Amino acid sequence: MKSYRQILTFNVPTRRAFINITPQVQDAVSKSGIKEGLVLVNSMHITSSVFINDDESGLHSDFERWLEKLAPEKPYSQYAHNGYEDNADAHLKRSIMGREVVVAITDGRLDFGTWEQIFYGEFDGKRNKRVLIKIIGE
Repeated sequence: MKSYRQILTFNVPTRRAFINITPQVQDAVSKSGIKEGLVLVNSMHITSSVFINDDESGLHSDFERWLEKLAPEKPYSQYAHNGYEDNADAHLKRSIMGREVVVAITDGRLDFGTWEQIFYGEFDGKRNKRVLIKIIGE
């Protein structure tokens, strides 16, 4: 069995964003040379997420509105966590959207269902953050 590791770095200029990272993950799979296996893609920060869904702008707007209703950014004073930082809402949004995804690799390609894509969700941007891609297989 072989393994391959790659880090993606993001510095999103806005507080929140959804970025389709499927091409970068497929590129890592191709570089790994692994034809059959699994790829783990996870955020290495507690205020960002990796998840699978459809790459459709209306859906992304729906996510933004839904998450903001569940964990509104402001007023900052509503959260016990906020003191040194003002990102309690980002921690909660990450908990809802998840930390990681695992995708099967078949014949050197990500083995997705129809419309599935991998996304990086940023909830407290404007600084460097990392996403781990770890591939195992043969």
